Order: sequence, then structure tokens, then C-alpha cells
Amino acid sequence: MKLFGTGGAIAAAVFALSGAASAQECIAPANPGGGWDFTCRQVGKSLQDLGLIDQTMQVVNLAGGGGGVAFAEVVNKRGEDNELIVAASAATATRLAQGAYPGNTMDQVRWLAAIGADYGVIAVAADSPVNTLPELLDQIKADPTSVSVAGGSAVGGWDHLKVLIAANAYGIDDVRAVKYIAFDGGGEAVTQLLAGSVQAFTGDISEAKGFVDSGDIRVIAVLAPDRLPGEFAEFPTAKEQGIDAIGANWRGFYAPGGMTDEAYGDWVGKIGDLYASDEWKEVMAANGLAPLDLQGADFQNFVAESVGQIQTISKEIGIIK
Repeated sequence: MKLFGTGGAIAAAVFALSGAASAQECIAPANPGGGWDFTCRQVGKSLQDLGLIDQTMQVVNLAGGGGGVAFAEVVNKRGEDNELIVAASAATATRLAQGAYPGNTMDQVRWLAAIGADYGVIAVAADSPVNTLPELLDQIKADPTSVSVAGGSAVGGWDHLKVLIAANAYGIDDVRAVKYIAFDGGGEAVTQLLAGSVQAFTGDISEAKGFVDSGDIRVIAVLAPDRLPGEFAEFPTAKEQGIDAIGANWRGFYAPGGMTDEAYGDWVGKIGDLYASDEWKEVMAANGLAPLDLQGADFQNFVAESVGQIQTISKEIGIIK
């Protein structure tokens, strides 16, 4: 309860300061350093660089509940804000699919557009003795209590589901035995990995990239059907290691449910123009984002289908009944 109160107070204070100037704002529903934070900051910067917005996008980090604090804030307090967008992903759809945002559903907000897809990764610290995904999963098979896997989504969330899908594909019958520890964002999860508090990290390629570049972590598996292009080509897929596990995390935005049609259309157009730009193609290539070109009604329908699919997967692996 304290977290909800604190987060709401911070957001309200920020809104009081920014609302008068009609500043455009993006809420990242996690602490700095994770995928939602990346989505807000990179898209905000690119929109301004391209002249699609005329001032700096204000980014507010509102962590908690695997995105639930931010979702409740938007639905309950900011439902008619035309200047607000919120970073979302497959993790958001997962939480909605599993009923993890109490009293909230995907239809309470308007889904704007996707800006790409981010394939999942499983990584270890650079000095870890584990070199392959089968090695990690063998350790879990032998003694589930000996391996803790950290992710930036809540228990049962998308980061959690990715490692469970891999474990399931490897023949670990009771995937609920996999020890998963949730943190508010991928950045915090990697920090715990580097501190030695956990033995592995499950997240997305964009979250892992900076830590790979700095030499802190090693990616032991990308959950993609084939190796990614360019500088990501060195990372092995789970599939080539004999584990048929695919996990693509789409990234995009939702907006308040009471946003006007005019404002909604304006945001859809801006993000569509951004996605179509050469500048955004360079950002996608640099951060391992795969193409996913969906705006407006097409994106709304895509999210609805995603929620349905995740409900099915979650039932299969015992997350929900």
C-alpha cells in the first residue's frame, strides 16, 4: 500500500509541475535502466530529434507491481490526459492476461503503436562457470534451489515466462520449481546478478546490451528462431543448443482511455512517422530490435490477441488456472 501511495504522490507532483506547460510525458513503469525506461527515453529523444515534438519529452519512472502501479495511476487519475503515453511490452500484456493488475483490463486504456520487438535472452555474469543454456538448466534439474534467476517483471510476468518456456522445452516437467526472483526493471535484476545474489538473468536484448558491452555479463542464449544480425550475431540461440524456446517481447505504448480521438490519432501518427524513419531503423539495429510495424486499431487487435495467447501459455505451465 505504501508503494502505491508514494508512487501516486510522485506522479501527481510531477503532473502538477508539468501540466501547466502541457508538457508531453512518458511514464516508464519501472526503475531506470530497464526496457520500459529505454522505450520512453529513446522514443522521446528520437521524436524530438525528428521534429515530431517541439520540446523534451518528460520521462517519469513509476515502478511497482510489474507495471500495475503505473496502469492504476493512468486509469484512476490521468484517464483524460491527452499529453501522456506509457511504455508497454509483452510484459504488460502478460500481467493483464493473468489478472495481475487488480480490477484493471486492457480495455481501460487505448493502445497506440509498436516500435519493434525485443528478443528475450538468458545471461550470466562474465565470471560465471556456466557457458551454455543446457549447463544452466542441468543445474536447475539437479537442484532447483541452487540457481536463482532474476528478471525485471513480477512473478508470472514475461521475464519469468521466458525462462519457464526454456525450462519446459528442456524437459523440466515441474517448471514451478524454477527459482525466479522479481525486481522492478531489468537494470536492477542485472545489478543483483553482478552482486552475486542470483546466478542468471532473464530479460531482453536491449536491457542486456549495455552490460554486455561493458563486459559485465555474457548472453548464453537468445530466444529467437535464428541468430540476430550485426553485432548481436555472436550470441547463440536457445534453438541451436537444442532447446526450442522462442520469446519475443514487443515494445510500444498505451494512452489513457479517455484520451480524445484527435489526440489519439496525433500520437499514432507521430509514432508511425518515427517508426518509418531512417533514424529509427538505426536505433533498432543498434539495440537488437526486430521489426514490428503496428499502429492504431491494428496494434489494439494485436495486443488483444497477445493477451489471449499468454493466457493459454500461462494455463499450460500452471501460472493460472
